[in-house]
Amino acid sequence: MSKLFSSYEIRGVTLKNRIVMSPMCMYSSEDRDGKVTDWHKTHYTSRAVGQVGLLILEATAVLPEGRISDRDLGIWSDEHVAGLTELVDMVHKQGSHIGIQLAHAGRKSEVEGAIYAPSALPFSEKYRTPETLNAEGIKQTINAFRDAARRAKEAGFDVIELHGAHGYLINEFLSPLSNKRQDAYGGSADNRYRFLEETIDEVRGVWDGPLFVRISASDYHPEGLAIHDYIDYAARMKKQGVDLIDCSSAAVVPAVFDIFPGYQVPFADAIRREADIATGAVGLITSSAQAEEIVANGRADLVFLGRVLLSNPYWPRTAAKELNAQIEAPKQYGRGW
Repeated sequence: MSKLFSSYEIRGVTLKNRIVMSPMCMYSSEDRDGKVTDWHKTHYTSRAVGQVGLLILEATAVLPEGRISDRDLGIWSDEHVAGLTELVDMVHKQGSHIGIQLAHAGRKSEVEGAIYAPSALPFSEKYRTPETLNAEGIKQTINAFRDAARRAKEAGFDVIELHGAHGYLINEFLSPLSNKRQDAYGGSADNRYRFLEETIDEVRGVWDGPLFVRISASDYHPEGLAIHDYIDYAARMKKQGVDLIDCSSAAVVPAVFDIFPGYQVPFADAIRREADIATGAVGLITSSAQAEEIVANGRADLVFLGRVLLSNPYWPRTAAKELNAQIEAPKQYGRGW
């Protein structure tokens, strides 16, 4: 029996298979107001029709200045809830679960106006220099994550993922390459973890469902964070009630590194074994055999697919045929499934 197509239960939510649509920005909010559009409804619902077990909504900004671009989705206002609720309902009607990635872009935001980061350091010469978040700004931002989690619950999402990777705000606090603070939120590993620690605590105060955190498990820099640092952080997150670590890598600073099929899977494997927490593997996972091997051999609990689901919304159908697994077809497609 295929492990990839076995169910998976996490904090009371049972996914019908181990296939997850990785959060991928669509930059498609037409009026730059962060609201759901017809594109989002079509895009996500078609992957639910394609039998993806869990879809995770793209990076959704908890504050307007926390958007990567002014076309990003947002959840900083109660006005966003209605559109998100409609999208959640559409996905649920097709038999899939749906999560949302709560995000703040930090110094990598390209919106107009002031942008904020742990330290006043630009990502590169092509980016603006951010303003340093003061104590009040830190508290307001953490509260914004909490309020976003409350809205996600109101909208009916099944899973929340905190975006702590790819050089965005949470990642910026964690890494010594981007965090040069000398206060309670910088310096030591404990202090650099404090922003994420307090964010998790605030989110957990309003959210009792599955909680994921996406990390960049390596900065690919000799003075940056590496897998051993994240094994420690993952163990801390587990104690706080995080259920799964979504293991990506890089992008807190410009870096050159080798990319090949499954190049990030060892991160998920190491954290799963050494921090004793569920993990998701992501990064150039394209074939059914590759995905099956990851979960069958216990290297990760879930497989996050990105670009392959952009090119083929029905990838699970193809994979099921290749793995001799039985999945239920939408009744409208029965004759051609």
